[in-house]
Amino acid sequence: MANRKQLEADLKDAIRARDELRKNTLRMILAAVQRAEVDQRGEVGEAEIGALLQKEAKARRETIADAEKAGRPDIAAGEQAELAVIESYLPRQLSRDEILALVKAAIAESGATDPRQMGQVMKLVGPQVKGQADGRMVSEIIHQQLSVSQESHYPTQRNPK
Repeated sequence: MANRKQLEADLKDAIRARDELRKNTLRMILAAVQRAEVDQRGEVGEAEIGALLQKEAKARRETIADAEKAGRPDIAAGEQAELAVIESYLPRQLSRDEILALVKAAIAESGATDPRQMGQVMKLVGPQVKGQADGRMVSEIIHQQLSVSQESHYPTQRNPK
């Protein structure tokens, strides 16, 4: 996880190397850190910086998706490059298979069998994947697994004719 001093040192290195993309992205991150410090009236820790980085990465992913829908590959490419810089400061993201394994274990532990019990599973999985997975993806996997388990418990009835 990144801290403010590391980000500032990396910014200086990017300026010296004349790496415009990295320089601009780090300045944007440090500006977000500065805003958070003003809002909190004190320094932010690594956890808060990690949350800010996650937020910025999510914003980039959404912008990339919107740009691709709008047929603007130039904007998508620029945002993708910024996303790569931001992700270099984030912890390794869990793969879909790793999340699936955690979800299956949580479903077994909670005894959830219905999509309406998604909150119980999310309470168990959430702390394990915090900062390492997109919440939307985790939610989709939980919903999918609970829907599958519900279908296996309640087979569809056929019309007797």
